[in-house]
Amino acid sequence: MMKKWIALLLASAMVLSMAGCGSEPKESSQAEESSQAEESSQAEESSQAEESSQAEESSQADSAGADQSSESEAGGESGADAPPASEAGSFTTAVEGKLTMATNAAFPPYEYVEGGEIAGIDAEIAAAIAGKLGLELQIDDMEFDSITEAVKSGKADLGLAGMTVTPDRQEEVDFTVSYATGVQVVIVTEDSAIASVDDLFAEGASHVIGVQRNTTGDIYTTDDIEDEGLGTIDRYSKGAEAVQALKTGKVDCVVIDNEPAKAFVAEVEGLKILETEYVTEDYAAAMSKDNKALYDAVNAALQELIADGTIQGIIDKYISAE
Repeated sequence: MMKKWIALLLASAMVLSMAGCGSEPKESSQAEESSQAEESSQAEESSQAEESSQAEESSQADSAGADQSSESEAGGESGADAPPASEAGSFTTAVEGKLTMATNAAFPPYEYVEGGEIAGIDAEIAAAIAGKLGLELQIDDMEFDSITEAVKSGKADLGLAGMTVTPDRQEEVDFTVSYATGVQVVIVTEDSAIASVDDLFAEGASHVIGVQRNTTGDIYTTDDIEDEGLGTIDRYSKGAEAVQALKTGKVDCVVIDNEPAKAFVAEVEGLKILETEYVTEDYAAAMSKDNKALYDAVNAALQELIADGTIQGIIDKYISAE
């Protein structure tokens, strides 16, 4: 009996032992499978997160690229609004670092020699323009009829000499905006029979008229009087020479700008200016047609000087209001 119980106990123990051994591997396998599934899920989530991050970075990079492209395009548009080359100082001059003015320093108060230096309205205007452009002014004195050629050839940057804008001159050079108004007048001796400008055009008139060569006084009288057979024109290199010819009786009158006329009459006794004007005209700076950048820079500077009252101040310094 005892043996049977012992046998039964041993058998039960064996069954229990086998059941325990069989369940442990199953639970272990399930745990392992669960762990693997979790790791796989985590790996998949990590992969998805990484792909999402990469996609976002790629999107940001594309966006940045688009921004850069947009900025580049905007920069191109901004470049179109940039100041012109002339304002940026990209022009060239006859002498580097200098603004060369061609003039005839025998036309007071616009240009004349004083103390060995060239002074006058045009000289001061040119100095003001040069200052705005950051240049040093250089003035070359020459015969009046050489000024246009000096400008055309590039030996001078601009011509300032009480020069009137005329159609013929516009074919040779470009002119800036006008900075002053000139008036051509007639100088006669105090006892002259010429009482008005109309006398020069009267039927049967035959006067000898003195002018400075290639000035508008020369141009106008040549067209109006000489070509019409109403008189003869005597041409001189300087206005002062024409006035001296009047004083000595070589000519009957002199046609010249009003301002130098007043200066000459003040210096030479026995002369007067007729009350009637010959013609009114505009003065401007003559410049080469082949240097657009410099023309734009000078013209802009001159306009600014006119607008802020600098030009009028210079003129008033030499010409008193009447």
